[in-house]
Amino acid sequence: MTVRPPVTVLRAKFDRILPHLDERRRRLYLASEAAAIGHGGIALVAAASGTSTATVSRGVTELAGDPVPTRRVRAAGAGRKPLTVTDPGLLAALEALIEPHTRGDPVSPLRWTTLSLRALASALTSQSHPVSAATVGRLLHGLGYSLQGTVKTTEGASHPDRDAQFAHLNATATAFLDDRQPVISVDTKAKEWLGSRDRPGRTWRPGKDPIKVDCHTFTTSDQPVAIPYGIYDIATNTGWVNVGTDHDTAEFAVESIRRWWRNCGRVHHPNATRLLITADAGGSNDPRRWTWKKHLAAFALESGLEITVCHFPPGTSKWNKIEHRMFCHITANWRGQPLTSYEVVIETIAATTTRTGLTIGAELDTGSYLLGSTVSAAEFQALPITPDAFHGDWNYTLCPRTDLSAPAGTELCAPLRRRRFPGRWPGGGS
Repeated sequence: MTVRPPVTVLRAKFDRILPHLDERRRRLYLASEAAAIGHGGIALVAAASGTSTATVSRGVTELAGDPVPTRRVRAAGAGRKPLTVTDPGLLAALEALIEPHTRGDPVSPLRWTTLSLRALASALTSQSHPVSAATVGRLLHGLGYSLQGTVKTTEGASHPDRDAQFAHLNATATAFLDDRQPVISVDTKAKEWLGSRDRPGRTWRPGKDPIKVDCHTFTTSDQPVAIPYGIYDIATNTGWVNVGTDHDTAEFAVESIRRWWRNCGRVHHPNATRLLITADAGGSNDPRRWTWKKHLAAFALESGLEITVCHFPPGTSKWNKIEHRMFCHITANWRGQPLTSYEVVIETIAATTTRTGLTIGAELDTGSYLLGSTVSAAEFQALPITPDAFHGDWNYTLCPRTDLSAPAGTELCAPLRRRRFPGRWPGGGS
């Protein structure tokens, strides 16, 4: 009497050997096991291997017929024909849906539709080319298509003096640093709405215990907002962030620089007589804003510093050092962490450090900064500003003087001790 092995024993055996066999050898091997078991072997083997009884029976028949060994799995010409063979117009129809969209054809049926696999499959089916979304994916890969995101490469028209301004900025910064005068990079980080709101990124938490946040992130008129204006001191690798609660104005930008100077700047640079500010060409520190220059002149008078400002050319703010020396590390420290209060904002900024020694101070600024303040032409003409000989609209100096009787255009500050240096700004970057 034949002893039938348990299903679990057969399943363990099949799990080890079947993955190494092709379709035909798998069928013949299962048939040999069924024949060895005898009566009921086909059903037992089929249940243990997850194969249909028809397949095992076919293998038994092939074994009984003593077929000639062959390397083929299927007979020549067997198997279902590819859709591209049974439907010759399928690929052309698919390309017709894709290509006009990429070329901006206004009559494409998917001109204003997300080009998902399901949308393409539905459009092809409606054109008498029945196909599944999975098949569309395989066809697209065969045609050389793949899923791709956008790449930030287009910067728009480049200003003709772009490279010359970078060289001027680099040389000015080098001269200031060689004279042991402070050089700071300033900018406003994107405003952050406070509350239990979702934030990108992940953080380590106990298993299956994520931080719970609101499903919707719409804002209301009374929603508290944090406006971080940052100052990065290049020589000392330190930063300061003034977190505003009102509006990002030119007055707020200069107040942020003033607070940096009071809290950090004059401590790190006790012998400073001049200050170089590098900033982008937009936002609250836009060189075209008269209010920006008015408040800078007031700060120069208050601090006694001769303040020189060099702006990055339009469209090049990503080269501002504060972006990749400070703001990026703050963003990383905020990953997956809802900014539920101003305290969370301040503490997480102040806790941001790097292996290169970056430290950042932070302070909450609850001051009110009204929008729409203006400066009259007479006020502006009286400001102690000396435009640089090269692009005075981007490069200028404000003097700490009280005598405003000098005529407009008079050289108000001592000539800047500038030298031209080859290469890049000290510390890397432009």
